[in-house]
Amino acid sequence: MTVTNHMDTSVQNVDIAIVGGAMSGATLALALARLSQTSTPFSVALIEAHIPDKAHPGFDARSIAIAHGSIFELSRLGLWSRLSHLGTAIKNIHVSDRGHFGMTELNAAQFYLDALGQVVELERVGQVLFSELNNSDVKLYCPAKLAKVEPAIDGHTLVLNTGERIQAKLVVAADGLQSKVRSSFHLPVTQVAFEQTAIIANIQTDTPHQHWAYERFTQTGPLALLPMGNIQGQPRLSLVWALDDERAKQMQTAPKAEFLAALQQAFGYRAGKFIDVSARHAYPLNLSYMPRPIHHRCVFIGNAAQTLHPIAGQGFNLGLRDVVSLLDVLKTALAQGEDIGSTAVTHAYLHAREQDRDSTIRNIEFLVRGFSNQYWPLALGRNLGLRLLSWFPPLKIPVAQKAMGWK
Repeated sequence: MTVTNHMDTSVQNVDIAIVGGAMSGATLALALARLSQTSTPFSVALIEAHIPDKAHPGFDARSIAIAHGSIFELSRLGLWSRLSHLGTAIKNIHVSDRGHFGMTELNAAQFYLDALGQVVELERVGQVLFSELNNSDVKLYCPAKLAKVEPAIDGHTLVLNTGERIQAKLVVAADGLQSKVRSSFHLPVTQVAFEQTAIIANIQTDTPHQHWAYERFTQTGPLALLPMGNIQGQPRLSLVWALDDERAKQMQTAPKAEFLAALQQAFGYRAGKFIDVSARHAYPLNLSYMPRPIHHRCVFIGNAAQTLHPIAGQGFNLGLRDVVSLLDVLKTALAQGEDIGSTAVTHAYLHAREQDRDSTIRNIEFLVRGFSNQYWPLALGRNLGLRLLSWFPPLKIPVAQKAMGWK
C-alpha cells in the first residue's frame, strides 16, 4: 500500500484536521472529502501514526459488529459498498445467563430484515479505508505523530514529529483513549475501572455458525461470540471473553487444549465444539468518557470521546454516530457560511451528541455491573427480564433497536 507523507516543513493551512485515522477518523475523513465535493469546498488533513498493518492498534486482529443502523449510515456516506464484501451477517442473537434460567433470542426475520448487523475484521477494513484515502482529496500524513498543539484564537497549529506544521480552523480528535489532543489541552476524562480484561481471539468450531451471535453472561463477566467468514471451509467465531485480571493472564498463556476446555465449560456447546484458537490478545476493560467532548475549535469523536466496555458491541457504532452528528453540524455551518471552527459549531455538536452519549454510557455501565453481580435478588430480576423478552416478543422491539444501533 502506498501511503502519502508530506515532508514540506512550511505551515500547511487546512480547514479541518483530523488526528487519528482508525475507524472513526478514517470514516470521517472520507465522508468529509465527499461532502467537500457537493458543498462549499474545504480542505481536510488526516494525521495517523501507523501504517495500517497487523501492528496497527486500531486495525488489528479484532473483529467488530457493525449494527444495522450503522450500515445504513455507512451506506448514506457512500462507504458501505466498499466494505460490504468483508461482512459476515448476524441473523440471530442468543443471550443467556450462565447457571441461571434467563435467556432470549433476537432474530432478523422477526423484524423483516436480512440481518441485524455485520461482523468485519478490522485489519481488512483498515486496508480498504486507507486505499480509499489514498485515492481521495484528503491530505494524508502517515506515519506521523502529533507532537504538540499550538492553540490560537482563529485556529490551532498541529506540530508533527516529522517537523511538519498544520494549521486548522477545526481540529477533530479521533486519537483514542490516550488522546494526545486531549492531554495537550489538559481536558478532564472520567474513568471507571471494571477490573476485567478481555481475551480476544478467533475460535474454530466443528459446527457451522449459521449466522448466530452469542452473548453469555458468566460470573467473571460477559462472553461474546460473533460469526466470521470461514477459512479453508473451517467455521470461525470471533471471541471476546471478559475475565478478572488474574484469570485473564492465565488464559492468555494457557496451553491451547486447556484454554479451549475452559472456554467450552464457560460457554457450553450451543455453538458446537471448539477445536482451535488463534493467537490470543488481552485488553484491559474500562469505561472512559469526556464530560464535554469539545474545546475551543476542537471536537472529540470515537474512543477519544468515550471508550466503552465491549459488552454490547456499541463502541464503533456510537463513534459512527459521533461522525454523523458532526457531519450534519458542518453541513449546516457550510450552508450558512459560518466559520466551521466557531463556538456555535462546537456547541451544536455537543448538544447533538449529549442525549445519545449519556444514555449509551449509562446503559453499558448498568449491563456490566448488573450482569456481573451474583447477588441473588439481582440475578433473579435480570433472568426474569430475559425470560419476559422471550415470553412477550413485543418487548424485544426497544432492545433490538438498541442492538441494531438505532437511537
